[in-house]
Amino acid sequence: MTIPSLALSILFISIGATLVMDLWTVLLRHLGVTTLDYAMVGRWAGHLREGRWRHAAIGKAAPVRGELALGWLLHYATGLVFAALLAAIAGQGWLRVPTLWPALLFGIVSVLVPLCVVQPALGAGYFAARTPAPLRSCLRSLATHGVFGFGLFLSAIVLAGVRSFA
Repeated sequence: MTIPSLALSILFISIGATLVMDLWTVLLRHLGVTTLDYAMVGRWAGHLREGRWRHAAIGKAAPVRGELALGWLLHYATGLVFAALLAAIAGQGWLRVPTLWPALLFGIVSVLVPLCVVQPALGAGYFAARTPAPLRSCLRSLATHGVFGFGLFLSAIVLAGVRSFA
């Protein structure tokens, strides 16, 4: 696989997997479940420019111009990084013939990023310890990242199918 072909494959898989995750969160919101507001991620990133990494409660921090767009951009950029990591770990053979378990396991393990980096930075604490229901928050994050892992697999399968027709 050439480098441009590999890069396009990773881009396609990352967008597809992140869209699957987004559809999951739309379903959760429709069911009345609170999910991450990407404007808060954008707010956090905006405050990074001022050297502020952690917040007691990101919702109480000063709003940042364009925070919602910045948050969504970071969400999809993170999906891209995760897809690239999966491709690096699983190899080009997996990209040609995707299997569920590497993608699903990677998605599940990737939950450590929000639980140990994002949530503490936003003020929720490690493993959502400062939220009203930490276990529920952790399980919701785990399920969401499992769905992302399934999205990685699904997107890779679609891409492999498209390649077989080309």
